[in-house]
Amino acid sequence: MHISIALLLELGLILVVLSALGSLARRAALSPVPLYLLAGLALGEGGVLPVPTAAGFVRAAASIGIVLLLLALGLEFSIGEFTASLRRHLPSAGVDLLANAVPGAVAGWLLGLDGVGVVALAGATYISSSGIIARLLGDLRRLGNRETPSVLSVLVLEDFAMAAYLPVLAVLASGGVWWQAVAGALVAVGTVLAALAASYRWGHHIGRLVAHPDDEQLMLRVLGLTMVVAALAEYVHASAAVGAFLVGLTLTGQTAERARTVTAPLRDLFAAVFFLAIGLSVAPAELLPVLPAALALAVVTGLTKVLTGRYAASRDGVGRRGRLRAGTALIARGEFSIVIVGLAGAQLPVLAPLVAAYVFVLAVVGPLTTRFIGARHASRSSEQLQRA
Repeated sequence: MHISIALLLELGLILVVLSALGSLARRAALSPVPLYLLAGLALGEGGVLPVPTAAGFVRAAASIGIVLLLLALGLEFSIGEFTASLRRHLPSAGVDLLANAVPGAVAGWLLGLDGVGVVALAGATYISSSGIIARLLGDLRRLGNRETPSVLSVLVLEDFAMAAYLPVLAVLASGGVWWQAVAGALVAVGTVLAALAASYRWGHHIGRLVAHPDDEQLMLRVLGLTMVVAALAEYVHASAAVGAFLVGLTLTGQTAERARTVTAPLRDLFAAVFFLAIGLSVAPAELLPVLPAALALAVVTGLTKVLTGRYAASRDGVGRRGRLRAGTALIARGEFSIVIVGLAGAQLPVLAPLVAAYVFVLAVVGPLTTRFIGARHASRSSEQLQRA
């Protein structure tokens, strides 16, 4: 069997760079996500050290990374608690849609985009990055915080909305007719709802099927089931991330705890590659001409996401500081915005660089803002305790 020397060398260099950046971030008590994104920008096409041979592997591994991140997030919660939270946050979904899709639509109209371009840019500004936010919550040890269920409810409801939105956008971008768009949306949404209902009703049976005393067997069963469900979700134009999240929700108790342990090393490896891949997808030379528009859009929709998170957390009775943490956690955009560009960017040359610059700005600024807000509030609380 022939082994590509270039592939091994480039992958080795990538892993060494990621390891060094991860160590640097942890010494500074920061999430490594922004550094991984910057590394991708440096290693991508037009960067200081391109890795053309490894780029294909990185893109494939990135798909696995987002699936494993959402699986790990689902393992932290129970299906019963989460479905109750989803019902409570339907108004939050409405606020999220209006507050974040409208600025994108207005920006598309001001830039002179056609109807498809306006719809595409509205979707790119609406959807937060489940992958980045999942990693961020774990890095900052916020999975047990009171505001976290609010954040997750907003994210999952956004992914449900994407199940309806992406088929419609795909049909419109290809010049299809309206009934094809409606049919695709109905199939995708119906499948996701059916999967959620099945997880709620028969999830305990799935837990018994994958449970095994041997760690290797447990890992293979959990990962196999997750990949199959994620693939089925993608097949009906829903989100692979939603499929993986639902699998995590169905596993509870000791099985969930052991699944978190045995999948953690793989999750961390592929998640790092996922963030690197976002940076690789951006060509630095294309960013500068559209950077002013991207920055203006990032400022507006960063603030609207903060308002969305604050509103969602307030519905759960979270305090003022928790509401602000929830808002800043939702700022980052990422994988879905890139998917939207892939569907509609070919027909609209200005859309791809604009969304790429917009995603990159918020994917870096979002985690840094979330970390800064949390650290500032923690220091204030410590000072108040010392004064008391």
